[in-house]
Amino acid sequence: MATLSQWIEGARPRTLPAAVSPILVGTGAAYQTGHVVWAYAVLALVVALALQVGVNFANDYSDGIRGTDEVRVGPVRLVGQRLAAPRSVKIAAFACFFFAGLMGLALVGLSELWIMIPIGAAAIVAAWYYTGGSRPYGYLGLGEVFVFVFFGLVATLGTMATMTPPTAAGWWGAIGVGSLASAILVANNLRDIPTDREHGKRTLAVRMGESGTRAFYVALVAVAFVMTGLASFTSPWALLAILAAPLIVRPMQAVVGRATGPGLIPALAGTGQFQLAWSLLLAVGLALGRA
Repeated sequence: MATLSQWIEGARPRTLPAAVSPILVGTGAAYQTGHVVWAYAVLALVVALALQVGVNFANDYSDGIRGTDEVRVGPVRLVGQRLAAPRSVKIAAFACFFFAGLMGLALVGLSELWIMIPIGAAAIVAAWYYTGGSRPYGYLGLGEVFVFVFFGLVATLGTMATMTPPTAAGWWGAIGVGSLASAILVANNLRDIPTDREHGKRTLAVRMGESGTRAFYVALVAVAFVMTGLASFTSPWALLAILAAPLIVRPMQAVVGRATGPGLIPALAGTGQFQLAWSLLLAVGLALGRA
C-alpha cells in the first residue's frame, strides 16, 4: 500500500503551476478592467487544482495498466511501480474530477456564466481520455492541444469571464499561459521518448523526434515573450513578466544542450517555475494598468 508521501508525489505537485498560472493571469486581466471578484478567483483556483491532480492520477492509472510506466524516469508512478492498486488510483482520479465539477458548478451558479457548464464537462472528459479509453488522444500526439486549450485558453479566459468579458490582454495572457503549459508537457515527453516509443505511445515528441521536439519547446517559450510584448500595449507594466526570464535559462540549456533522461528533470520543474513566475508578474503588471 502506498504511503501518504507516495500518494502526494503521485499527484505530481510539480505540475501544479500549470493550474495556478491561468487563474493568476485571468484574475489580473479582470482586475485591469476594475471588475475583479476575489471569491470567484478562489473558486476557479480550486477547480483548476482539482482538475490538474485528477489528470495526473488518471494518467498514472491509464499508463500504469498499459505498462507504459514500468520503466520511467521521473516522479513516483503509483500503478506502474505497483505502489497502489489500479482501482484505488482510478477512484482518486474520479474523486478529483467530481470535486472539480462540484466547485465548478458553484462558480457557474454564482457568476451565472452558464456556458461554462458544457465547457467544464468537456474539460473533464478530455482529462480522462488523454490517456484513458481505447484510443487515448495523448497517444496520438494531441496532448499539447488539450493542454493549450484547457489549461491555457479555457482556464484563463474562463476565470476572467466569470467576472467580466475577456479583453485583448486576457487573450494575450491566455495564449502565453497555454504555450508555457504545453512547454512543460513537451519537456516531459522529450524525456520519455525512448520508453514511449517502445510502448507505442505516439506522443508529439515521438512523432517529431528529439531535434524537432527541442525546437518546438524553444518556440513555445518564445511565444510567452511575444505575448508579453502584446500585453504591454494594454499596460506597460506587463513588461514586468520579463523579469522571470532568468528562471528559464537552466531549462533552456538542458533542452537545447541535448540533455536526456534524468538530465531533463530540471527542465520540467524549471519550466513550471518559470510559468508560475511569468504569470504572477504578468498578472501584477496588468493589475497595475487598471483602467
